[in-house]
Amino acid sequence: MASALQMTTQLEQIHGEIRDTFRALSNGFQKLDKIKDSNRQSKQLEELTGKMRECKRLIKDFDREIKDEETKSSPEVHKQLNDEKQSMIKELNSFVALRKTYMNSLGNKRVELFDEGGVSEPTADDNVRMASSMTNQELIDAGKKTMDETDKAIERTQKVVEQTIEVGTQTAVTLKGQTEQMGRIVNELDTINFSIKKASQLVKEIGRQVATDKCIMLFLFLIVCGVIAIIVVKIVNPNNKDIRDIPGLAPPAPARRLLYLRTPEHFE
Repeated sequence: MASALQMTTQLEQIHGEIRDTFRALSNGFQKLDKIKDSNRQSKQLEELTGKMRECKRLIKDFDREIKDEETKSSPEVHKQLNDEKQSMIKELNSFVALRKTYMNSLGNKRVELFDEGGVSEPTADDNVRMASSMTNQELIDAGKKTMDETDKAIERTQKVVEQTIEVGTQTAVTLKGQTEQMGRIVNELDTINFSIKKASQLVKEIGRQVATDKCIMLFLFLIVCGVIAIIVVKIVNPNNKDIRDIPGLAPPAPARRLLYLRTPEHFE
């Protein structure tokens, strides 16, 4: 299948290294069956574990290259490359399971390997076997180390709790300040609303006064116009009896003759 895949030069190189590692792992486990000495078996397992770690790194590089070339290759080729990657992961997991079987049979301390698809934790039987193979001093040292790690974990937890409490306190103070500020804003809005209502009432009253003043001025203007019209007509036609005289503007009265007594001599 690998020969039929369309790969870049970088992918072919990584794929070849992975296949070489798989062949080395297969040969290594075959040699492990022929080794009778437990120490040599443990050493061989450590070497195989190192190769597994290297193989895992290469598979990650292979996956990274696939993602980089995703836009440049067709969907079919991309699917084939992903299938090849999954096949290699399964093959690596089979070697991991085989290594675990040998580790259980030897009863040695297991070597950590963070393999693709999940890391298997040490079981209770593994821990019992590891403890049985350790000396009293090693057990004491391991216990002290565990206690130190536990104390450090507790200290980190306490720091996290203190930081959380501090953040919570600051948040509460901030919320309280914001609540008070919102209350002040609401009070100011109420004051502004009241002022707007008062201003509206004043504007209405001023409008009424202006309308009343305009009516009075219009009425006075009509009166003045009427008086002016009467004066003009009276001047133009003073003998018009249909128009009553305006006090102070009546025409002058005709000259009156004075009567006086004459002596009888005048009548003779």
